Amino acid sequence: MEASEEFFDRKKQELNVTLNEVQKQAVLHGTGPLLLLASPGSGKTTTIIMRIGYLIEVSGVDPARIKAVTFSKASALDMKERFSRFFPRLPTIDFSTIHSLAFEVVREYYRSTRTNFKMIEGSLDVTEESNWNADHQPLHKKFILRRLFSTLAGEPITDDQMEELSTYISYIKNKLIPVEKWALVKCDVPKAEQILLEYEAFKRSGTSQLLVDFDDMLTIGNEAFEKDAKLLSKYQQKYDFVLTDESQDTSLVQHAIIEKLVSKHGNLSVVADDDQSIYSWRGAEPAYLLNFKDVYPQAVTLFMEQNYRSSPDIVNVANQFIKRNKNRYEKNMFTVNAPKEPIQIQSFADYQHQVKYLAEAIREVGELGEVAVLFRNNSSSITLMNEFERVGIPFYIKDADNRFFSHWVVEDILNFMRMTFTDKRSDLLEKIHNKLSGYVTKQQIQQLKEIDNNESVFDNLLNHVQLQDYQRKILQECKETFQQMKGMPPVEAIRVIRTRLGYEKAIEKLCERFGFRKDYLIGILNTLEEIADTLPTMESFAKRLKHLEQVMKNAKSSKHQNVVTLSTFHSSKGLEFKRVYMIDLIEGVMPSEDDKKKNAEGQMPLMEEAVRLFYVGMTRAKIKLELLSYTKKDGEKVEESTFINGVRQIIDPPKLVTAEKITKKEYHLKNINAITAISEIAEGIWVRHATFGLGMVIKLAGKVLEIKFADVGMKSFSSEICIENGLLELAQAKKV
Repeated sequence: MEASEEFFDRKKQELNVTLNEVQKQAVLHGTGPLLLLASPGSGKTTTIIMRIGYLIEVSGVDPARIKAVTFSKASALDMKERFSRFFPRLPTIDFSTIHSLAFEVVREYYRSTRTNFKMIEGSLDVTEESNWNADHQPLHKKFILRRLFSTLAGEPITDDQMEELSTYISYIKNKLIPVEKWALVKCDVPKAEQILLEYEAFKRSGTSQLLVDFDDMLTIGNEAFEKDAKLLSKYQQKYDFVLTDESQDTSLVQHAIIEKLVSKHGNLSVVADDDQSIYSWRGAEPAYLLNFKDVYPQAVTLFMEQNYRSSPDIVNVANQFIKRNKNRYEKNMFTVNAPKEPIQIQSFADYQHQVKYLAEAIREVGELGEVAVLFRNNSSSITLMNEFERVGIPFYIKDADNRFFSHWVVEDILNFMRMTFTDKRSDLLEKIHNKLSGYVTKQQIQQLKEIDNNESVFDNLLNHVQLQDYQRKILQECKETFQQMKGMPPVEAIRVIRTRLGYEKAIEKLCERFGFRKDYLIGILNTLEEIADTLPTMESFAKRLKHLEQVMKNAKSSKHQNVVTLSTFHSSKGLEFKRVYMIDLIEGVMPSEDDKKKNAEGQMPLMEEAVRLFYVGMTRAKIKLELLSYTKKDGEKVEESTFINGVRQIIDPPKLVTAEKITKKEYHLKNINAITAISEIAEGIWVRHATFGLGMVIKLAGKVLEIKFADVGMKSFSSEICIENGLLELAQAKKV
C-alpha cells in the first residue's frame, strides 16, 4: 500500500474522516503554489489540517518550518485545536493571524533600527470617558482621533463617525493608497483627509516614541521586507511551506507581505472562495484571487465544490443565485445530502408582523442553538432583542453593538422626556436647545445659565434673555407642550418630540450639515417608538432601555448555550445552523442604495458584493431557510428585495411562452373552471392563478387587477389578458 493510501486509511479509522478526490489532491499537492477554491460547507479546514499533517507525517517536513496564516485570531485558535485533535502525537505548527506575523516582523525591524515604538490599539476601554480628562488622555488611537476631530471640526465626534473614520483609515492603509490619492476615497466624516494627515503626523512626532496602530503593523511590516533584505531573507529561510486560509478576505498589503515571504520557494497554499469575499469596505482584494496565476503562473487550481452542510434544496438555489455575478471563478456547488425542506419566502404587510412571526415561529423550536436570524444592519438586532426578551426567547448576539443605547439620538429623546418632569434645568435645555423648534442660540443659553432663580427655563428665556420676536411665541408653545407631555405614554411623547417640538426637522438640518444618514437616524427614532409601544410611562421607558442594554451585554456571553443566534450577514460567515431566517430583505437594505451605484467604468462592484453577502447568508443553513420581507415599514411603503425575486425565479422558473398561441376556446377545454368575464371578479374574492396559486383580489381598477398571493405577495395584471387566456379561477376562501 502506498504511503498516501495508508495515511488516508489510518485517518479514516482514527477520526472517521473520509476525503473526496479533490480534497485528497489538495492534501497530496507537493511543492509550488496551490489555489484551493472551497465552496461553502466543503470541508476546507479539514483539508488544510490534513495537508499539514501529511506534510509532516509522510513528506517529512519539519513542523517548525510550516506557517499557517488565517484571517482572525478565532480561526487560528480553531485550526490549532483541530490540528491537535487530528494529530495528537505531532508537535503543533505556527498558526497565527497576518497581524501577528506582521507585528513580529515590525518588532524585529525596529529593534535593529533602534526605534522606540508604542502600540496605540488594544484593550483600553475608550467608552469610559470618566477615566480621562483634557489634561491627561491615554495614547490610544480613538482618543487621538477624537481630539483631532474636535479640534478640526469644532464638534465632538459621534460613535458612528468614529467607526466610519476608522474604516476610512484602515481602507487606505490596507489598499496601500498613496497620500496624494487620499482625497479620492469617499468618507462622510467631515475633514476626514485632514484628520488622517494630522493623525499620521502626530504618530511620528507628537511624542518621544513612534506610535503604531494595527493597520501600521501591516504597512510597516511590508516596508520592512522591502527595505531590509537581510530581515526578509531570514523570514524566507524560516518557513518552507506557507498556507493561508480565508484568502478572499485578505487585503492588498497582506497579500504583499505573503508574496514577499514565499518568493524564494513559492510553496504557498491559498485556500479561499471568491464567492464569499464580503469585506471590500475594509480593503479586501477578491480581484487578487482572480489574477492569482498572473503572480504564480505555475499554480495548480483545485475546485472543492461538494457541500457537506446543506440540503440540495438550499445548495442548488444558492449555486444558481451566485451565478448572477460575472467576476468570479466558474464553479458548480453540489451536494449528495438528502432533500429536506424547500426554501420558504415570506412576505408580511408590515415590519412589525415580521418580528412577531419570528417570535412565534422560534418559540416552537426545541433546539434554539440550531437557529439563527441574520440581517444586513446591526440596528435590526435591537427590535428583535426587545421582542425576544419580552416573550422569553433566549439569544446570543454575535458582535453585539451597544452603541445604540449611547447614541446621541437616544440621549436626546431621554433629555426631552426629562424636561417634562422639570423645566427648571438649564443644563438639560443646553443639551437639546439646537434640536428644539425654539431656535435658541448658544449665546442665549449662556445668558440663561447665569440666571439662578429656580424658575422655568422658558420663563427665564422669555423674561430675562434677549430674544428675536419670532422666538417668543415658539418658546411659549414649547413650554406648554412640555407641560402637556407630563404623564403621557412614552410612545406618544416620542411622537410629540418628533413633530410638535421640531426634533425631526432638526435631524434633517444636522444631516445636511454633517453628512449624517437621515434614514439611519430616523430608524433609531422608529426603534425607540417600537420599544416604547407597550410601556405605560416615560420612567418605565427609560428603565426598559437600561434593561435592554444590560440584556445585550449579557447576550455576548451566552454563545455556547441553547439560545438563538442573532447576527449580521458579515459576522455569520463560517457559522452553520439547521434553521436560518434571513430578514429585512427589502430594497434599500439588501441590496442598499450604495450597492446599486456604478463606478467610473460603469460597473456595479458593490452589487456583486451584495450578491456574495446574500449567498453567504443562504449557505449558513443546513435544513431550513426562510427569506423574509414586508411591504411597509414605519408607515412607508417599501419594495421586496430583487434578490428574493431572483430566488423565486430559480425555485419556480417562469414558463416559456411558445410562438403558437392557445386560443381562449382551447384553454377553456383544458380548464373548465376558468373565469370568463370581468363581472365575475370583485375586490375581496379569492382566486387561483395558473402560475402564482392562491390569492385575494385587492384592487380592480379599469383594466388593472391587483392580487395578493399567499406565496409571492402582491402582483399586478391586465384583467383582459387574464380572462382571455383563462389564467384565473374562483377559489374557496383561505387565509394568506
